[in-house]
Amino acid sequence: MKNYLSLITFSHTIFALPFALLGFFLASMQQGEGLSARLFALVIAAMIFARSAAMAFNRYLDRDIDEKNPRTIQREIPAGIISAQSALLFVIANCLLFIGVTWLINPLCFYLSPIALLVILGYSYTKRFTFLCHFVLGLGLSLAPIGAYLAAGGGFDTIPIIYSFAVLCWVSGFDIIYALQDEEFDRSLSLHSVPVSLGKTRALQLSIFLHIICAGLILLAAFLLQETYPAFFWLHWLAAGLFISLLIYQHTIVKPNDLSKVNRAFFTANGMASLIFGTLVILDIYW
Repeated sequence: MKNYLSLITFSHTIFALPFALLGFFLASMQQGEGLSARLFALVIAAMIFARSAAMAFNRYLDRDIDEKNPRTIQREIPAGIISAQSALLFVIANCLLFIGVTWLINPLCFYLSPIALLVILGYSYTKRFTFLCHFVLGLGLSLAPIGAYLAAGGGFDTIPIIYSFAVLCWVSGFDIIYALQDEEFDRSLSLHSVPVSLGKTRALQLSIFLHIICAGLILLAAFLLQETYPAFFWLHWLAAGLFISLLIYQHTIVKPNDLSKVNRAFFTANGMASLIFGTLVILDIYW
């Protein structure tokens, strides 16, 4: 179990899960019904199964690439800890579990589940032919808030869609930062990324631009929620302020000529941003 949790870097679930829970709690509030423990558990399970399938498939598909990269050679498949066949079976099992859970949630989520899988699994192929791979990853994680909103009985509403676009820009931006450390390796294997296409300096500039858009969308959602639900108060604005501050922070510690703090920007800053933002806004919903 420990090896498989490491294979899918389970701790990184913290990036999208708070936004999924935010969509779920927001829809529950708008529906005016009490919180369903059963539905809550199903949403968590769907999120875990979908992400586990996506990450394991990425590791399976990239096993030959990871074997050549000094940074990734110790990952479970190239290191021989988990076989490629076992990883593929793990992917299939999680895909089936995800579809099964969406069937238990509601018909709409069930019908949309193959599309969600197509996006999150398809991402793993994209760096082989387009530098837009970061945006496909962002699109995959952006399904979290709108998917959880739909699961809780909501429709396609403005606020969760705004949050989804915010997640798309946020994730795409920090994935570009993460890809900086593999620029030379990716170029040597003719793999595609924004750093390979634009170079480190312009890649960081694009990342900053995407995070500016993300910050604007986070503030827009806060403003619209304040207008619609006057009971929303300072916790929501505090959440937005802290989230944006952590976006700014990661761009102060990563420079084109100094990538020593990429992991701090990628894992620590973004993990904290998502967790703090989701927790404070959910508390504001149920204050």
